[in-house]
Amino acid sequence: MDSFARRLLAWFDEHGRHDLPWQREATPYSIWVSEIMLQQTQVSTVVPYFERFMCSFPAIDDLARADLDDVLAHWSGLGYYARARNLHRAAQRIVDELGGELPATVVELMALPGIGRSTAGAIVALAHGRREPILDGNVKRVLARYHGIEGWPGTAAVLKKLWRFAEQHTPSSDVAAYTQAVMDLGATLCRRGDPACERCPVRRGCRAARDGRQAELPSSRPRRSRRQRRVHVLLVRDDAQRVLLERRPATGIWGGLYSFPEIPSDTDAESWCGRNLNADVRGRRALPPIAHSFTHFDLTIEPTLLELGADSSVVMDRPEWLWYKPAMKSELGLPAPIAALLENVFDRSELCE
Repeated sequence: MDSFARRLLAWFDEHGRHDLPWQREATPYSIWVSEIMLQQTQVSTVVPYFERFMCSFPAIDDLARADLDDVLAHWSGLGYYARARNLHRAAQRIVDELGGELPATVVELMALPGIGRSTAGAIVALAHGRREPILDGNVKRVLARYHGIEGWPGTAAVLKKLWRFAEQHTPSSDVAAYTQAVMDLGATLCRRGDPACERCPVRRGCRAARDGRQAELPSSRPRRSRRQRRVHVLLVRDDAQRVLLERRPATGIWGGLYSFPEIPSDTDAESWCGRNLNADVRGRRALPPIAHSFTHFDLTIEPTLLELGADSSVVMDRPEWLWYKPAMKSELGLPAPIAALLENVFDRSELCE
């Protein structure tokens, strides 16, 4: 065991996180679910989602048998919804093809949807105590600073260097503790902004700390102009105070989740309702635009609230459509900005003009 691992483990014994929900009754399944949720998401955000998810789907076969809508409903607000879809697909494959047991090797785990090398390594190390390196975002930052590695970690050359050091530092014993420790170090002390170097157990030997380059390492993603996208959506509310929702395609933005019907900006909303719902519109109101940022682009949602006439004989002939009421919130997967818009609509007691 090298000095980096020894110092890190000594720090972890006293200062590490030992009572996270997935640590209390650590199983390969619970570790897997937590690692997927923790991808690009902070622990404090994940904890309530994890606890609710495990309560509803306590075992792999429970998750495999669940309806995708139910799985996405439990994920609503956590973001990066491909994670939930992949988790569900992987559970089905495990039950249908692998006897219901989560694989215990990196190679087998990586063959499942949504599991990359670092996530597979974390599952093997944390659940089975076997020596496998990991390289999530926190660990990349720790190693890039400690070894003074130049360049953006998203490039193949930099990743190769980081993996080499991750392998070098991973000990043969206390693997689970070391794996949690190196993640904890990045999450709690070696933060992206305002790192707490004075309390870092591996400050001695850290090139970034020695040279005062903590703010420079790791290098940021090369700047590129962000794409801008605008969409116009219809919040169609009927006489029973229900709102029309549409399930999005399985892939792409918010895949499999429910949103509002989206129409081209030059489409007349009343005509759309007549053609698609056989309904008359008795009032309309333009609601304030909502800005939402994704990893690679910014989205502006321009919503229009439409009130259908009380005597409209609405035709619902599309399987992806449903009428929504607030009691259904826990049953459907709803993106955060859509859920916020729905709350806004149901809070409005006045009618459209």
